[in-house]
Amino acid sequence: MARTPGGTLSAFTLLSTPDEPTITSVTTSIGSASVAFTAPTDVGDAAVSSYVVTAVDESSGASTGATGSASPITVTPPAGGTFKIRMQALNAYGPGRLTEYDTGNEIYSGAQLWAWGDNKDFGVLGDNTVINRSSPVQIGALTTWKQTTSGPRAAAAIKTDGTMWVWGINSQGQVGDGTVVHRSSPVQIGALTTWSQVSAGLNFCSAVKTDSSLWSWGGNQAGQLGTGTVVYRSSPVQIGALTTWSQVATGFHCAAVKIDGTLWTWGFNDKGQLGSNTIVARSSPVQVGSLTTWARVACGNYHTIAVKNDGTMWSWGQNNYGQLADNTAINRSSPVQVGALTSWYKIASGERHNASVKTDGTLWMWGSNSRGQIGVLTVSVGAKVSSPVQVGSLTDWLQGACAGSFSAAIRTNGTLWTWGYNNRGQLGQNDISIGGDGALRSSPVQVGALTEWAFVAIGSESATSGGQVFALYGVV
Repeated sequence: MARTPGGTLSAFTLLSTPDEPTITSVTTSIGSASVAFTAPTDVGDAAVSSYVVTAVDESSGASTGATGSASPITVTPPAGGTFKIRMQALNAYGPGRLTEYDTGNEIYSGAQLWAWGDNKDFGVLGDNTVINRSSPVQIGALTTWKQTTSGPRAAAAIKTDGTMWVWGINSQGQVGDGTVVHRSSPVQIGALTTWSQVSAGLNFCSAVKTDSSLWSWGGNQAGQLGTGTVVYRSSPVQIGALTTWSQVATGFHCAAVKIDGTLWTWGFNDKGQLGSNTIVARSSPVQVGSLTTWARVACGNYHTIAVKNDGTMWSWGQNNYGQLADNTAINRSSPVQVGALTSWYKIASGERHNASVKTDGTLWMWGSNSRGQIGVLTVSVGAKVSSPVQVGSLTDWLQGACAGSFSAAIRTNGTLWTWGYNNRGQLGQNDISIGGDGALRSSPVQVGALTEWAFVAIGSESATSGGQVFALYGVV
């Protein structure tokens, strides 16, 4: 513990500053890093007043900082380099012991937005056409995109300036621009510059702002907007008044993690996907158990998976295709642990299959393999995979994505890979077969030869429909 001397010549007193906080995770997106942490076990002789987070470029030594009072704290690291996080707590007697976290990640100031796949009805690709694309096309000419998401027929993205843009089908107000007019190119939602993360679900969207407030809009027939009603909204409305939300995920229902590590769900619940030990729909958030150790969550159509701070993975909801990975086909209305491993990290869910990148960089998948979306040649097309299987033997996977009957993933070398169904060109392989399997691929194939892909999001209405891909590329 750091010590600061004080007192008088006749009486010497040690006034202590805090021990180091514990950094539990660092989640990066284009232009920012969210640092989650727990308080010091010993705060010293006064309460912690604030926390200082510093991001340090490991090559140049350049640094940027941010201050906050609660987890997580978002910092903008120096652009274009691999960085590490340093952090300390402060009390009335000064800064405490320093802790360091090596992220191994690069951070960038912005990227191009590219899309391909199903575009036939409502212009969901955002390229101002209704033409299917079997290879990537750039959406506009901007290089300022930092996050993107795709639902079945609508998509959204956030720019580095904090503005949010949405496009696609708008029959239930899911574009959020106050209308029900379909949009074939991105439209800005309001004038705010405080959007942090967005997730697109079946016919609605949810988003977190930089002040940790939670917002939603679109269809609401089962209360998936979390507003306590079943009234549709064509522009964003806040869910409650709390400013304690960290991450939100959507499927046919919604789930979110708070800053304090609690997990909350709402919306459709006919398969137990809310994890509330019932099959009763909820129109406002309900807590899943009482634990405060949840780190991240992903929603499929009728199931949910989540990872705790200790690296364990849990699942619940529909399980008819083995999507819960508990080696059964039994639906679960409360969380069940997936095996005993503590190395699960990033997660993604599709209609009825899932993906996870472990801390060692390996990629694992499970659930339905109806069109080869599991990506393992030894798994028969049409099989149900009820426990995780490794995709190849590589240890450099960065992020995976699932939707309908196809999958995508990015490696740390910046290459992008797809596999599964291809009936609308969603694999980006420049081939397509309307109405058929569309030259499906049952193992990963690289999309072109480019090596600057940074993030991928995919969406699909169902396992037998088409799908679309959105990816951030050409990071600067």
